[in-house]
Amino acid sequence: MSANAEPQTAASVLLVRPASFGANPLTAASNSFQAQGIAALEARERAQAASEFSLLGAALADSGVEVCLADDTPDPVKPDAVFPNNWVSFHADGTVVLYPMLASNRRTERRMDILEALAQRHRFRIARTVDLSAHERDGVFLEGTGSLVLDRVHRNAFACLSPRTHVEALGDFAQQLDYEIVAFGASDAAGAPIYHTNVVMCVGTRFAVICAEAIDDAARRAAVLRILEDTGHEIVTISRAQMGAFAGNLLELRSSTGRPLIVMSQAASDSLEAHQAQRLAVHGQIIRVAIPTIERYGGGSVRCMIAEVHLPKRA
Repeated sequence: MSANAEPQTAASVLLVRPASFGANPLTAASNSFQAQGIAALEARERAQAASEFSLLGAALADSGVEVCLADDTPDPVKPDAVFPNNWVSFHADGTVVLYPMLASNRRTERRMDILEALAQRHRFRIARTVDLSAHERDGVFLEGTGSLVLDRVHRNAFACLSPRTHVEALGDFAQQLDYEIVAFGASDAAGAPIYHTNVVMCVGTRFAVICAEAIDDAARRAAVLRILEDTGHEIVTISRAQMGAFAGNLLELRSSTGRPLIVMSQAASDSLEAHQAQRLAVHGQIIRVAIPTIERYGGGSVRCMIAEVHLPKRA
């Protein structure tokens, strides 16, 4: 294990309450999980998305997770602000990483005032900031822990290459944070590249959920599975259909008392076979939240809504 290893799970998370949630036309082309051809949401649908967000925050808090809430700003309009894990990640040595985003209207989600609130209000210690956003000038992107599924203990960063996940930025991340990159290509049933790694797979402390059949190259598929096995993970495989229901978009957290929690959407939970759900339940208490509006129009699920905060607390 590397000297830079950190716990896999966090007991604190950042959530961003949306002000202008909607279907983002600038992300639709690369995200087949997102409802296509939607011009704007009705007020009823925006209200439903706000209610779903509140349900997730309450479920996490009730389970003993520290929930750090930030409010999206209405101007400029940021339809995907509810997915903060794409623009920022937090690490146990006090590092904050800012990421290059494909859609221009997502780049305004990077907000220094949110980082200041984490430091001042929630007493997290930020030792350094690694800003990778300059890659945007070269058309190179890496969208946080959407693009990266991190095995923080063993320093492996799994990455599905796509229009939002580029090799150049992966190399920069790996060098600055001491990770080994495990890159692969993956596609949906229609053959389209999958936009983010965190819909293909989830890595927990002692388990991994993965849609292995989505990985295009057989040799790379075998290599990914071997790495997961060699690092002591029980592998739960899911189908492409289950991946489409966000069954790979899970996140392991822990409560303030150290109890392991596995957070997923109701749609993801409903798609699991009984034996899959039983195997996951061995590794933590399952927290299910129904977020159908956010999933449909945002093209992301519960894991996408959570930026886990691994930063140390100030004394």
